[in-house]
Amino acid sequence: MNILIEDNSTFEYLTAVGNWTKAPLGAKAFPATITAFRTAKRLAIQRFNIVGHIPETNQFVNLSHGSGKGALGRTDLPVEGTDAITMPGQASELPEAGSNTTTE
Repeated sequence: MNILIEDNSTFEYLTAVGNWTKAPLGAKAFPATITAFRTAKRLAIQRFNIVGHIPETNQFVNLSHGSGKGALGRTDLPVEGTDAITMPGQASELPEAGSNTTTE
């Protein structure tokens, strides 16, 4: 099963170079649902779905959904190393070891 990001308004899938395609076999496959979700949250799309695509049977499984940055138009994939995004219901990620960040 391939894990894909689907634009909820166009039903197109994100490609590895940041374009969009109607063909699920041409889409970027993510290694995990959380990786796809974090990437989708950074995209300039309004609503997205994280779907599992089974190429052998051309079936889809809805895995998650959410909202991106919501800007008009869409941009390329984010640069690795940007701020972490926390899934709804999860606690914020802890600061990196050695940082001087404190919470009061």
